Amino acid sequence: MIDTSARVRPLEDGGERETLIGMLDFLRATVVLKVAGLTDEQAASRSVPASALTPAGLVKHLTGVERYWFSIDFAGHDLPEPWGDANPGAFAVEPGDTLAGLVSAYEAECARSNAAIVDADLDERAHADGNSFTLRYALTHMIEETARHCGHLDLLRESIDGQTGQ
Repeated sequence: MIDTSARVRPLEDGGERETLIGMLDFLRATVVLKVAGLTDEQAASRSVPASALTPAGLVKHLTGVERYWFSIDFAGHDLPEPWGDANPGAFAVEPGDTLAGLVSAYEAECARSNAAIVDADLDERAHADGNSFTLRYALTHMIEETARHCGHLDLLRESIDGQTGQ
């Protein structure tokens, strides 16, 4: 479970690894905070008419991205792919998906991601066939990915119920 009560920006003078992981953990907690308090109906609503994005769909997508980048591609674990051709990117909310279930799955996947990289050096290369990126690159990419979707969650949440914040 992501501890959103301890959500603090990473040390500004920390080492490279601590800074990268600290920033990603900060953004992961931000995702959970952005959707806290929404009903399942609100989380599945398309609150910005020109977009098909929903808060629930973004949480579902970020769960899959965590799995791909850290557990499957970097660590080379044999895990089910998080989405297929019928739901590319896993943005679609399926019948039976609840916000609580999606957030719980996201938190579990973030924990799996952290466990997959805990002993890896930043210069270590991905272990899955066809991948050559380093852990440093994966962390930097996931910081960018998560931050971008936190911005989407800002817009969606404000459109749903007016709530704004970090």
